[in-house]
Amino acid sequence: MNTRVVVVDDQAMVREGFSALLAAQPDLEVVGSAADGLEAVKVVALMMPDVVLMDVRMPNLDGIAATRRIMAAPGDRHPKVLMLTTFDLDDYVFEALRAGASGFLLKDARSADLVNAVRVVAAGDGLLAPTVTRRLIMEFARRPAPNTKPSAQIRALTPRETEVLTLIAGGLSNAEIAASLILGEQTVKTHVGRILNKLQLRDRAQAVVLAYESGLVRASRD
Repeated sequence: MNTRVVVVDDQAMVREGFSALLAAQPDLEVVGSAADGLEAVKVVALMMPDVVLMDVRMPNLDGIAATRRIMAAPGDRHPKVLMLTTFDLDDYVFEALRAGASGFLLKDARSADLVNAVRVVAAGDGLLAPTVTRRLIMEFARRPAPNTKPSAQIRALTPRETEVLTLIAGGLSNAEIAASLILGEQTVKTHVGRILNKLQLRDRAQAVVLAYESGLVRASRD
């Protein structure tokens, strides 16, 4: 079954270019597009895509606010949102992930990277590069440490799963976690899947946020 995609960007040439690129892929289907956040919310509700390619800065309603509305819509089926930006990610990473975004991509990325990003996000892996994870960690380091204890859901994780979640929050890839814990990469992938299922998370991007907001991991303020 093809991955259904909605492309959202206020620049017509960008929107049409991305749509044409994705539509040319045999496993991707562009089912709609929108020129601003308000239109995006309506199109997503109507077309029910698997992935939304969402520009950050747009008139009427920006991409982060639109993502928040899309994720708050009734029902348990929500699309994965891949944020597009031409700007430095520092201003947007934290709020976009809090809103429910699953990944980031710069608009000047290569065509192959864009196509791959849509596939990665659709698969539920989350597109959170180590550099983006480090920025997110720095953001948490600037914020007051949470006073809450880890939630009951996190306490339900096995010691190994807790260890893996901690390393995810540190920005490590599956391969790096495997090397750190002396495990096979497939075993790590299995642990990650179980963690996401137990915590009812969409992808590892959301796992990073939860690990810090729950108090399981504390960012260094050095």
